[in-house]
Amino acid sequence: MIFLRNKPVGETDEELLLGYRATGSTECLGRLYDRYIPLVYGLCLKYLQGEEDAQDAVMQLFEELPAKVQAHDIRDFRPWLYSVARNHCLQVLRSRSHAVQVELYPNFMDTDESLHLFDEEDDGERLSALDKCMEKLPETQQRAIRLFFMEDKSYADIVDITGYSLKGVKSYIQNGKRNLKICIEQATR
Repeated sequence: MIFLRNKPVGETDEELLLGYRATGSTECLGRLYDRYIPLVYGLCLKYLQGEEDAQDAVMQLFEELPAKVQAHDIRDFRPWLYSVARNHCLQVLRSRSHAVQVELYPNFMDTDESLHLFDEEDDGERLSALDKCMEKLPETQQRAIRLFFMEDKSYADIVDITGYSLKGVKSYIQNGKRNLKICIEQATR
């Protein structure tokens, strides 16, 4: 399977995304996805550790893309797609029910370390503990954490979605993150 495509000249991500939303044409969405296949494939290969698994993940992500694009307010397609692909890979790893060591490169994409739940050295055991610990959080913290870390919503988006105050959202995320780390450390001792 060949994953290298030419980037169409003169079409921005925003234009293609608007074109898809306006017409429902999968051609626009396909052209948009094509330009990021190398990024998605590389990410999937890094997480899943196998060419066939990575190729399957790329295809699954493309199949799920129309529904996900319709369901989310996407402001910047590249980081949104990166997050969707990363979450998909983590779900695949969880479903395998065994730990896989994943080496991440902090400069692979622009990130802020304070916006991550885990450090680079975290393993599958800690990721599986995350699900159990999320259930123990108060509803407000759970919701804010899910929206911020798993759906890549901004503070302002979370305020709009939940009706929480901005100060409350920041507090729920900070306290939720702290509570998760404590819970996960206790669960993995």
